[in-house]
Amino acid sequence: MVSRAGIAGWYRNRYVWVAAILVVVSTGTAVLVNSAGGEAEPADLQEQIMTRMRVTLEQADPEQHNHAGHSPQQAVNGEQTKPAVICGVHVYGYEPSEASTLADVRTVYGFHLCGVAEQKRTWDWAVKLAGPVIIDMSTEPMGIQVVEATEDVRFVDRLREMFPPKFAEPALKEALAPSEMADLRRRYDAAAGL
Repeated sequence: MVSRAGIAGWYRNRYVWVAAILVVVSTGTAVLVNSAGGEAEPADLQEQIMTRMRVTLEQADPEQHNHAGHSPQQAVNGEQTKPAVICGVHVYGYEPSEASTLADVRTVYGFHLCGVAEQKRTWDWAVKLAGPVIIDMSTEPMGIQVVEATEDVRFVDRLREMFPPKFAEPALKEALAPSEMADLRRRYDAAAGL
């Protein structure tokens, strides 16, 4: 018959062995990852496109987003400056669809939601630029076309004119992923000094 002390010792030793195995496995995995290429793998193409899209939109003047109107200014050290534009993006697709590197991508179809981060202005009161967007990556600077309704053309009709059908349908239903929205809000709050 096994005593309680013997059972307790077995459980305690079992946890030690499990911990040791986890350390060995995680170390081995880290060695395999580092020995495979020396560096971390570059982000996949979709992530690279999202990053390029976000940077392009954040560096562009709001007027380049084809949104009319508000041109905010703020005083920093007594000088008027333009506040940062902070964007979240979603990619519906790109052309050519067989592109395997970022350099091969010519046109991106997606969605953008940007906030103009004026100091101490909360997200709820920020000027926002949003909607389906087409980024022409073949020009320098990159071309930005925002889908907007006109007096003569409804938004849905304009979207279907500008987007290929396979990207227009998702554009009518999808915006930012929850993780992208959370990242957008975090970066906006930091830029607005909140």
